[in-house]
Amino acid sequence: MPEQVPDFSLPNVAVGPDPFSLASLPDDVDFAVLFFQRDHYCTNCRKQVQQVADHIGEFRDRGAEAVSIVPEAVERVKSWQESYDLPYPLLADPAAEAGEAYDQPVRFGVLGRFSDFFGRMPEIVIVDRRGDEPEIAYVHKGSSTFDRPDIDEILGELDALRADA
Repeated sequence: MPEQVPDFSLPNVAVGPDPFSLASLPDDVDFAVLFFQRDHYCTNCRKQVQQVADHIGEFRDRGAEAVSIVPEAVERVKSWQESYDLPYPLLADPAAEAGEAYDQPVRFGVLGRFSDFFGRMPEIVIVDRRGDEPEIAYVHKGSSTFDRPDIDEILGELDALRADA
């Protein structure tokens, strides 16, 4: 994981600024919760974005903005938005630049790097924006498509971070 929080600028097909960057978030957003997805076809990823949508009020009550990042072309990511009408930023990262910057896990070595279908694993990163410089406060790197914390666990991490302030 990088020492400094990498910013990025990616197309956003849902609500919020387009293009989206961490710097474009309003000052009252204390945390950015980055959900790095596997790919367009991942059923667990599709379930997760819908679960986040179902709990978006709980994220925002904690001063957090959820952001899902899909390593696919804008057209493919738009199809998710058309299907799920997500109330938070949904970003297209066709070159997987943000995933690379945040060390998103890739299985099967070189083969995995050439095909997201084989290799990209889910990752969740919480960026704490409350200090002078943003900091990475939490990371979960999935070892399989099923290896991802549930939404209540992420909300609990946000509660713990807020309590430490």
